[in-house]
Amino acid sequence: MKRSNIYNIQFRRKRKGLTDYRRRLRILSSKKPRLVVRKSLKNIQASIVVYDKKGDIVKVSFHSKNLKKFDWTYNTGNIPAAYLVGFLLGKKAKDTNLGEVVLDIGSQKSVKGSRVYAVLAGALDAGLKIPYSKDILPSKERITGMHINHYAQALKKDESLFKKQFSGYLKNSIDLGNISKKFEDVKNNISKNQGK
Repeated sequence: MKRSNIYNIQFRRKRKGLTDYRRRLRILSSKKPRLVVRKSLKNIQASIVVYDKKGDIVKVSFHSKNLKKFDWTYNTGNIPAAYLVGFLLGKKAKDTNLGEVVLDIGSQKSVKGSRVYAVLAGALDAGLKIPYSKDILPSKERITGMHINHYAQALKKDESLFKKQFSGYLKNSIDLGNISKKFEDVKNNISKNQGK
């Protein structure tokens, strides 16, 4: 059997595992803007992106580091921060007349109750229409940060482990017991200042 010397090289983004073109094509076929969520260990980024032949156009974008403007003093990579990113993004999207979008998690694994779905929950509460299944969203306890407070209380029995785990909070004199109250304050602050 004769073999060809021609070898087709895949797109660079596919070779590096950055883009799943089949999934992307399925999402683009909806012809709706995409809620693109990307995460790192310490931060969350969410954007609403519209497809264009010349390249995707970002309509609205928000990074979790910007939560400090709304007086968020806790970690910017946890579930409450992810929810607040989605909530603020949803409010800004409504101001720019973007109403219905589809979630695009890229090549990330879909994990029930994860930070990606906390962003989704925030965007839904802000008034965006997004197709989803209710069982994938994090619980209210996790969204408000109560699970962090409970974990901190359990760890206080082992002082060295507690100091190691929450050294950043201790260094800045941040009380973990107030995380749920601070969450509600920041959410209210976002609601009041959404048009600014």
